[in-house]
Amino acid sequence: MAMEITQFLLAAQSADAKIRTDAEASLRQFQEQNIPVFLLSLSVELSNDEKPVESRRLAGIVFKNSLDAKDAIRKEQLVQQWMAIHVSIKSQIKDFLLKTLASSVPEARHTSSQVIAKIASIEVPRKQWPELIGSLLNNMTQQDKPASLKQATLETLGYVCEEISHQDLVQDEVNAVLTAVVQGMNLADHGPEVRLAATRALYNALEFAQTNFENEMERNYIMKVVCDTAMSKEVEIRQAAFECLVAIASAYYEVLEPYMQTLFQLTSNAVKGDEETVALHAIEFWSSICDEEIELQEFENPESGDSGPPHSSFIEKALLSLVPLLLETLLKQEEDQDQDDTVWNISMAGGTCLGLVARTVGDVIVPLVMPFVESNIVKPDWRSREAATYAFGSILEGPTVDKLFPLVQLGLEFLLNAMEDGNNHVKDSTAWTLSRIFEFLHSPANGCSIISPEDLKRVLGVLLESIKDAPNVAEKVCGAIYYLVQGYEDAGPSSSLLSPYLTDIISCLIATADRTDGSDSKLRSSACETLNEVVRCSNIVETSSIIAHLLPVITNKLGQTMGIQIVSSDDREKQGDLQARLCGVLQVIIQKLSSTDETKPIIHQAADQIMLLFLKVFGCHRSTVHEEAMLAIGSLAYATGSQFEKYMPEFYKYLEMGLQNFEEYQVCGITVGVVGDICRALDDKILPYCDGIMGLLLKDLGSSELHRSVKPPIFSCFGDIALAIGEHFEKYVPYALPMMQGAAEICAKMETADEEMMDYGNQLRRSVFEAYSGILQGFKSVKPDVMVPYAQHLLKFIEVVFRDSQRDESVTKAAVAVMGDLADALGSNIKHMFQDCLFYNEFICECLRSDDEQLNETADWTQCMIQRVMEL
Repeated sequence: MAMEITQFLLAAQSADAKIRTDAEASLRQFQEQNIPVFLLSLSVELSNDEKPVESRRLAGIVFKNSLDAKDAIRKEQLVQQWMAIHVSIKSQIKDFLLKTLASSVPEARHTSSQVIAKIASIEVPRKQWPELIGSLLNNMTQQDKPASLKQATLETLGYVCEEISHQDLVQDEVNAVLTAVVQGMNLADHGPEVRLAATRALYNALEFAQTNFENEMERNYIMKVVCDTAMSKEVEIRQAAFECLVAIASAYYEVLEPYMQTLFQLTSNAVKGDEETVALHAIEFWSSICDEEIELQEFENPESGDSGPPHSSFIEKALLSLVPLLLETLLKQEEDQDQDDTVWNISMAGGTCLGLVARTVGDVIVPLVMPFVESNIVKPDWRSREAATYAFGSILEGPTVDKLFPLVQLGLEFLLNAMEDGNNHVKDSTAWTLSRIFEFLHSPANGCSIISPEDLKRVLGVLLESIKDAPNVAEKVCGAIYYLVQGYEDAGPSSSLLSPYLTDIISCLIATADRTDGSDSKLRSSACETLNEVVRCSNIVETSSIIAHLLPVITNKLGQTMGIQIVSSDDREKQGDLQARLCGVLQVIIQKLSSTDETKPIIHQAADQIMLLFLKVFGCHRSTVHEEAMLAIGSLAYATGSQFEKYMPEFYKYLEMGLQNFEEYQVCGITVGVVGDICRALDDKILPYCDGIMGLLLKDLGSSELHRSVKPPIFSCFGDIALAIGEHFEKYVPYALPMMQGAAEICAKMETADEEMMDYGNQLRRSVFEAYSGILQGFKSVKPDVMVPYAQHLLKFIEVVFRDSQRDESVTKAAVAVMGDLADALGSNIKHMFQDCLFYNEFICECLRSDDEQLNETADWTQCMIQRVMEL
């Protein structure tokens, strides 16, 4: 039944474009016309050792791509396509794939492992391939099977464990898989290829081993095998074993106590003397322990006496040995690590881990690190100076301000002088350390600042000079300025301290954003982000003229981008990036100048020119530009209010395009938010556009192609539209309300075990409540009766949410608010519903007991609204 496709697969890899294109078209046609036979033919090709390696490799890739896709909607379509194939053909395909594991060609075995795992990801959760695990284990238990088959089988088991959930296998299967994998790691029985595959398989199977780790004897055996494997003579196997230890640290922290001495010895030896690939994972083991202990400390609640899960204080116990070990790693820098952001080496890993240790243990780390800092900071060797600076910067988060303040006060002048060091690495780390100092120890608003008013001029002088340095240093300086100005936000009289320097800061940042000497746009982006923060945190009363002067500078720069000559796609991308950054700056300026009545007229006068530029930007078809331009237009709508109406005829087509942009769903989501901004700005003047907008929003909700994250904001947008147009929303009720009720039903049935789904459920519930609130308020004084048929369903939904102990606080606020809106808008029409409703008093009382003042006020108002209804 299978077709001969070797020649097509080889031709599809031809250097001749025409031959390649024709072959690809033939394969695509075969796939579309008869997918069962197409997949069967691919599996036959893959399993046949007489076929060329090239055709077998492509057969495997095409097969894998026929089962899986990154896009969730496409992936579901492929799953359904596989499910629809007749069981007899699927059985043949799976037999060929399992047979391929015994192939003499490594590439064919590897590809087959991946394809088997993809099929398993579809079938095993549906209990449709019950014999798979048994078939694979059979390969491991028979003595006469070749090592290559065992290696491929272990690789397959690893991939299968990666693809499925631990709930998909019964415990006996888990035990058998773990036994096969752990035995495969045995040095006496197997060669390096089998042991490497087994160790990698264990990494993927650890999630399944919860019951086994609860059993001391089984746990001891697994840990002994992993620790022994971490001392193998083969680097790759040692690396894989340490990866397992990192995963065990995260998954089974609470049972590690008996093994910690051995684990410290293993990791310490690896950090000191092993290959870097192994040493990096040895450091990561301790980073993972820190992550676990930081999380456990967040659970601890001294007031209630509840200490949460057991905390073994491994980091504190290992501190005297661990900190010196990590400090030594800081001296192992690479010559060019400051030039490449993708570099990850042992000194960076050590510094990151040191920072996590500081967050874990707090003050006690300071006396362990400072001698290293003090002895190395003045050495002539640049590595020593950089390591000392990096160590100091790494411990600035975790210890108390009281502990750090005197040290930083003494060291600040030294660090400012170090910005003139002759070595680029030292300046890079010094600028980073200064940004950390300003982030954690500079907060005039809270009465704590490492920078006295007298020192500010000196600090800014150094930063504005150093921003002219090499791109990597300048980028870190942007970060330092960012946190420095952030400290003065809402700082009362202290916020005035920055005002005299604002013009110089802005000029330097604009000059930095114009630099072209960086290898990528990272410096330019950092300069623009910092400029945004400078504008956002400035004291508007004192600096309005400076920001007003900045407005035409940025609009002129945006205007100049329209004239950039576009010769290549690279030119188009650079133009788009620049436009996106400038739109972002304009958004912040618009928000700042529209925040007071005195400065709002500045925006009104410039609005026509700004809007014209934004409309031109939409001619550049890149999602990032569209996002930034849309966000800026939302701010402009808020600033101009009803005057924004004159821009709607021209802007509406771009609004439509945004709402239909399923592919770049972030653009769609932002456009939905801008619709809300425009509704608040225009009120009922939005009415002429509402049929089109509501039609597109309803279509978006009904689409299976649109990313789910866009759907909650759409419901909130219904509320914005209803508030804006009042009684005119009535014609949309028969379409919008069933959608809202459907979303409420979905929320009630949603799986809350998955944290991501729980977050999405909370967003969806909150947005549905916000939609109801907006619609109820919109109808309140004109046609409240329209909503009476939907009141009972809404009350039941509120009750379901009330009964959910895992609800988010924002959901609680929205639920209690909409209950008040229901009583306020519908009055005596729903008195009987509240009489029959037993939960609302309990819900309101719970909210009144909350520490959240806003929730208290909302609950108090809701209680008054319901009481008023009951007295009617």
